Amino acid sequence: MNLDKDLLSIQEARDIASAAKEAQLEYKHYTQEQVDAIIKAMADAGYAASEKLAKMAVEESGFGKWQDKLIKNQFSTKNVYESIKDLRTVGIIGSESNGKVIKIASPMGVVCALVPSTNPTSTAMYKALISLKCRNAIVASPHPRTAKCTSEALRVLADAAESVGAPRGLIQCMKNPTIEGTEALMHDKNVDIILATGSTPMVKAAYSSGKPAYGVGPGNVPAFIERTADYKKAVADIIYGTTFDNGTLCSSEQAIIVDAPIREKVIDELKRQGCYFVSFDEKQKLAKAIQTNFRINPEIVGQSAAFIAKYSGFNVPENTKVLIAECSEVGKSEPLSMEKLSPVLAFYTVNGWLEGCHKCIDLLSFGGIGHTLVIHSNDQPIIMKFALEKPAFRILVNTVAAVGAVGYTTALAPSMTLGPGTWGGSIISDNVTAKHLMNVKSLAFETKGVNEGNSISGFTMPDFKPKHVKEQNFMHEIEERLKARAGNFPLKDSYLPKKISSEKDSEKKEIPASPFGSGITEEEIQKIIKEFKY
Repeated sequence: MNLDKDLLSIQEARDIASAAKEAQLEYKHYTQEQVDAIIKAMADAGYAASEKLAKMAVEESGFGKWQDKLIKNQFSTKNVYESIKDLRTVGIIGSESNGKVIKIASPMGVVCALVPSTNPTSTAMYKALISLKCRNAIVASPHPRTAKCTSEALRVLADAAESVGAPRGLIQCMKNPTIEGTEALMHDKNVDIILATGSTPMVKAAYSSGKPAYGVGPGNVPAFIERTADYKKAVADIIYGTTFDNGTLCSSEQAIIVDAPIREKVIDELKRQGCYFVSFDEKQKLAKAIQTNFRINPEIVGQSAAFIAKYSGFNVPENTKVLIAECSEVGKSEPLSMEKLSPVLAFYTVNGWLEGCHKCIDLLSFGGIGHTLVIHSNDQPIIMKFALEKPAFRILVNTVAAVGAVGYTTALAPSMTLGPGTWGGSIISDNVTAKHLMNVKSLAFETKGVNEGNSISGFTMPDFKPKHVKEQNFMHEIEERLKARAGNFPLKDSYLPKKISSEKDSEKKEIPASPFGSGITEEEIQKIIKEFKY
């Protein structure tokens, strides 16, 4: 019997969520060393396949430039891995109040990852890495337009993970994504948390699913060039950002706000570096072409400036990098003030930083509240004013907004999911990374006694040094024993104690495994307890 596409997609969602859950129930018992080996193998494999996946993404989506998608893929594997490789995500991960509170990591379960068509391979690999780092499984719902390249990216990582011991089925991806299938996946009983990157409707659907969710909305990034700025560098940075992968990052620059005293210098520099200022008539055609009822026209997303000009009904030199339209208003009366996800910029002139401040707020409020703002300035008090007062959670200074916000040219956490906070309708204002995908238990000892008694009042905790530094104390011993699953048997038969064979006087006899785990006896446990001081 042939199933309709929506029914096929719904069944697939159920099947992959179930398989992922089964694998995760096994994976949650892995040690930190096992997890880290898996993550490294995944990152290395994804990095090696970056060029192939970049070309697949451009061919399938029709968006952007493969050379820039290559950079995104490398960033989402190598850079993301480097940022999380030393993060503790298994067992005891820290202590507070002189050992009175012990922090213990616990996985969230199965992560449902919604993957956009603008960054279909880089976002998928980044989400897989941060999910598995915390002993979660991942089930991905790709955009239908880019299902093949997203699936291939995750297959590469899944093969690498399984080659070093990860349970089979830990990384899953829908092959037949539909709206109905994605909704079924988000509501599935085996899914524990949703990580949504994409359109506003997608994020709203994630939040309305009844599951815990991290959702991130659109940007509409203003770039303010204040009068003290190195305007030549500022112009170069803005052009790089808005043309990077033809503007498909939500953190790419969408408007330039220029301080009046340097207006003419900035315009001359923009033209010198390959930008084209549209005429009044061309502006009307461009405004009509880029949107329909203030929704971005997907036909222009990630396309070149020359393509967009021709699509709009006018011609520009083939080497044109960016289309720029002078504007005065922000809002529905000025369509070019919206997010465009392409190398098209609105251009505003203001008189002084305060007016520039208000224009930035207007632009952020029109579709990018809470996301990202960049200021180019050498005036420290003005920079701090912007940091304190602007409604954006990433205030970038003298850098490329597109790649600075994701942590490529800044020290922000490398991430392809940028939270806009409650202002932007999200629960998170950070760059989402592995630390956001683990639960943390607290073991808390009494600090203000109600009754007298002779009881343990805390642990002497080690400093959490790099993993290669051995800790010779009680908590180190306990952690080592926990790695052997001492006295804590999982449900799966493969984890039950096995009988150990020994040979003595040429006779073999079976010795039952210790109930305290492999490699430790009851006497050793008692010795550790006696040596423990508190």
